[in-house]
Amino acid sequence: MSLSRLLTALFVVSSILVGLHFYIWTKLVRDAQLAAPYREIVSYLLIALAVLIPLVMASSRALPRAVVAPLAWVVYVWMGLIFFLFFLSLGADALVLGGRLVGKLSGAQPDPERRVLLAKAVAIVVAGGSAILGGIAMNSALGVVAVKRVPVRLTKLPTQLSGYTIVQVSDIHVGPTIGRAFIEQIVASINALKPDLVAITGDLVDGSVAELGHLVEPLRELQAKDGVYCVTGNHEYYSGADEWIQYLGTLGVKVLRNERVTICAGPGGACFDLAGVDDWTAKGFGKGHGANLPRALEGRDTSRPLVLLAHQPKAAPEAAELGVDLQLSGHTHGGQLVPFNWLVKLEQPYVSGLYALGETQLYVSNGTGYWGPPMRLGAPAEITRLELSTT
Repeated sequence: MSLSRLLTALFVVSSILVGLHFYIWTKLVRDAQLAAPYREIVSYLLIALAVLIPLVMASSRALPRAVVAPLAWVVYVWMGLIFFLFFLSLGADALVLGGRLVGKLSGAQPDPERRVLLAKAVAIVVAGGSAILGGIAMNSALGVVAVKRVPVRLTKLPTQLSGYTIVQVSDIHVGPTIGRAFIEQIVASINALKPDLVAITGDLVDGSVAELGHLVEPLRELQAKDGVYCVTGNHEYYSGADEWIQYLGTLGVKVLRNERVTICAGPGGACFDLAGVDDWTAKGFGKGHGANLPRALEGRDTSRPLVLLAHQPKAAPEAAELGVDLQLSGHTHGGQLVPFNWLVKLEQPYVSGLYALGETQLYVSNGTGYWGPPMRLGAPAEITRLELSTT
């Protein structure tokens, strides 16, 4: 990312953070008339956290992981909590406003003391509710990742390949708060499933090969009869995509870059095609990068089913036009935290699960790790076992 883009992003993020923290301050401190010294303590703590978030985000790729990680845990946990604080406060404000309108229409006189008591009650409920939701969400994100079994019927699939299994992982985001132990756990879970093929659909890392390479090294232990394949996500491009593509190859992970391979696995030479494309945003990261599905499909045998790995679900309409049978994607994290999943739909038309676009099917994984807050609510992490079958 260029310096100008980074500075612009930091300015936008910082402005949003200032507004969020000021809003939370008005709810928890000002309106509730928090007494001294707690008023000063909470006020200064909110200021410190508002400043710390952009500083940690800006330095996360410049400083060693050992330095950034402790601060990152503080910052990202707080980011999750302020998310809940904001939405619960917004809901409480809507209820209070509704109550005031009803009171005004009924001719009731405002009671300043009652308003202060109500503000104190709202602050307690919002703070307590956010803490509870944050705890539940952290338990979900940091627990053992469950295996999600998804049957998929493909019309063109040879009967000899019925029962073929693809294990998909996506959006692991190895970085300040996700490390080698998590990768080892994922590898063990995948190998226990004895997959025919493993697909990694992008956003594996958040940092350079020099900093994180040793953390993803356990991927070399993945066992799949027909190989381990990967496509780039947008975060690979923030992290040095060329270096990661080369390094993953040394671990036995084949990165598909607008290309196709034929997988022949059944008796009698039954085959299907597997294709992969660069991330949707890759074109902005230099010559030679950018999604090019027509190139990946050029010259293919259309009588064979084709499975496409594409990080972002928004690639699906083009895939449907070009006759892809099944697209596997990630990127959305399933929204990661309810109600953020509603906002994700503004950017990605497909958020989680199995969709049909005419003859093309799309599966969008919730992701296997998390980004930012070590929290998941309403969108559990998954290792996806897709079992292909004939109709």
